[in-house]
Amino acid sequence: MKTVTYRHLDLPSGAFYGTLLAAAAAVGLGLVAAWYMEHEGHWVTGMDNQIVWGLPHVFAIFLIVAASGVLNVASMGSVFGRLPYRPLARLSGLLAIALLVGGLAVLLLDLGRPDRMMIAMTTYNLKSIFALNIFLYTGFVTVTAVYLWTMMERRMNGWIQVAGLVAFLWRLALTTGTGLIFGFLVAREAYDAAVLAPLFIAMSFAFGLAVFVPVLVAVCEAANRPLGDSLIRRMGRLLGVFVAANLYFVAVQHLTNLYAAEHAAAERFILAEGGVITALFWIGQVLLGGLAPMAILLGNAAGLTRRRVLLAAGLVVLGGFIQVYVIVIGGQAYPLVLFPGLEVSSSFFDGQTATYVPSLPEIGLGLGGIAIAAVIALIGLRTLPFLPVTLAEEAVDPGLSSAPPREAET
Repeated sequence: MKTVTYRHLDLPSGAFYGTLLAAAAAVGLGLVAAWYMEHEGHWVTGMDNQIVWGLPHVFAIFLIVAASGVLNVASMGSVFGRLPYRPLARLSGLLAIALLVGGLAVLLLDLGRPDRMMIAMTTYNLKSIFALNIFLYTGFVTVTAVYLWTMMERRMNGWIQVAGLVAFLWRLALTTGTGLIFGFLVAREAYDAAVLAPLFIAMSFAFGLAVFVPVLVAVCEAANRPLGDSLIRRMGRLLGVFVAANLYFVAVQHLTNLYAAEHAAAERFILAEGGVITALFWIGQVLLGGLAPMAILLGNAAGLTRRRVLLAAGLVVLGGFIQVYVIVIGGQAYPLVLFPGLEVSSSFFDGQTATYVPSLPEIGLGLGGIAIAAVIALIGLRTLPFLPVTLAEEAVDPGLSSAPPREAET
């Protein structure tokens, strides 16, 4: 039975505070961008009355989906009994909370009237998926915090599996709720599909692990903590399977919509006639974010080096962001079908394909959300023992002893 020792992130003060200051500066730029859009009005963005969810929503949804998926690393150890993943559970929980808070911050500041959030928090329409998601998001933070408590408090270690199971089920519900925001939008021909719920779950598995691996490598290298290549290869192969699952549900979504006559025109727009959206779908989402990482990760297992895993993870993150962009922006760019079977035209551009070009304030706000997640993660790693002292081959043995590792803190 091996003992896993955890310790806070012991970087040199200059390196730590320099990184923290850079992240805080990015947060400040995001707040300035939010203030500018709030003060001048959303006309300074690329959004209009056709594209009402712009690039900040893409950032927010990507971060929220990735937050759910990051927690899957902890679930692999406590729920599915995969012992090599257990030492990573604490970092997994911290990143899950950090990414979710960063995504929700972008979402809140992009609403136009964030001061009205108190109304949304005190008055509920329980038939609205948006209202239900408030419970899912706040509950996710609470459940994950309790999960971390059971891992970090020795007296509570006996409850790790129970807390892990609850956290796993909650994260599935959270991602389902996020997918159904689009699945329940019957007015948009590119949405309105129940398959978006399992698609978002598959997306979360892929995006979360693709974010977790580079963060783990970066933190271990910065803190000079040993990290075995076998663990990276193991996560790389798993990431390849998750990417394949994501592509499978993408295929199911589009084939289903092509089969339904009411969605056929919207599918032609996304797959063939959408210009930039079509190019982003085939080149960015399918090729760079799907087929290329699968070829890297599921090809020659013996040649799966750390550098190749990091390259594939970066491609999955890029392709995942493009995938969310295609879903959010592409789904809105296709015109609303107000009168099926008839052509509609008006001075409000009804019946016309919408165009959208993101503005600098939107980019700044989205990057500010990523920076908020980075600040939370850095402070957490610095103050509490989230990271194992070593993840070397001999400490985290993928060869699979039957006894779970004991945990110790310093």
